[in-house]
Amino acid sequence: MQRLIFLTCLLWLTACADRKMHQANHAPPLKNTFGTYGAPPRQADARVDQAKLLSELKDLHATTYHWLIWQNESDWEDLQLFLPLAGKEGIKVWVTVVPPSESKPIARFSSEPFGMDYKRWAAEFARLGLKAPNLVAWSIDDFAHNLKTFTKAYTDSCLQAAKNINPRLAFVPCVYYKQITPQFAATYGELLDGILFPYRAESAGANLTDPSKVGPEIASIRKLFRKGMPVFVDIYATAHSRLGASTPEYVKQVLDLSKQYADGVLIYCHQDPQKFSAKYNIIKEGFKSASSIVGPKRGSLFVINLHSLSCTYT
Repeated sequence: MQRLIFLTCLLWLTACADRKMHQANHAPPLKNTFGTYGAPPRQADARVDQAKLLSELKDLHATTYHWLIWQNESDWEDLQLFLPLAGKEGIKVWVTVVPPSESKPIARFSSEPFGMDYKRWAAEFARLGLKAPNLVAWSIDDFAHNLKTFTKAYTDSCLQAAKNINPRLAFVPCVYYKQITPQFAATYGELLDGILFPYRAESAGANLTDPSKVGPEIASIRKLFRKGMPVFVDIYATAHSRLGASTPEYVKQVLDLSKQYADGVLIYCHQDPQKFSAKYNIIKEGFKSASSIVGPKRGSLFVINLHSLSCTYT
């Protein structure tokens, strides 16, 4: 009888391990995300200074760089040059395009060369990700500000265009706390591979001075989505147009809390090491000390229940 129970448990163990392996093989590679966003160093001709950007990312102990396609018509071309260089250094890349509210004619610039053709962007990112596997995610800035454009049906069509080419490319749009409502989660949750959450203490009225709401706000977000939905905190190191500038100490406190409660951290924006040395060094120290897996779930423990003959991961 004991031998039968042992064999049965072994079969369950194998089945559960296979299921876990299948999930891992099809999950977007988003863990261990510590990086900066936008504002790369540029040459005199406005092209991205690739060598300097890579040098600074390595100095910061960044695992990720979040590339913004905006303002410079060469950004799409420079991204394609950057990816293989970053790949050699083991640096993952996310890429963002701007929504209609940040595009011409409302704004001075658009994401070029495909503008507001987001289905085309999705397909192009997917193709690029096949050639450069370190391109792991794409995003749309201020996604929930533009839901008249990004209806569920249109968003799904964009994602299907990407998934048909490259199913491992993740979609992680930028959504603010007040916009992450039960209705938003119910409508869009199944389409998303994660949430890029710019922290502004919005549950306390919105500011760049109070780090104390990082944990509670992330917990509130998690309750609305499926179990395991990654939440990535975007930290304002660069000033906000309405809320003003953040202090180095604020960046440090939000970074420390984000490492504890979130699934990854991105810094808005990439900080010049000479002009903004205090914040740069705080980010460097924070990334250096970061665990390879952030957040409350730091590992998996396999459990066999001999009475129910079930297996779970905790």
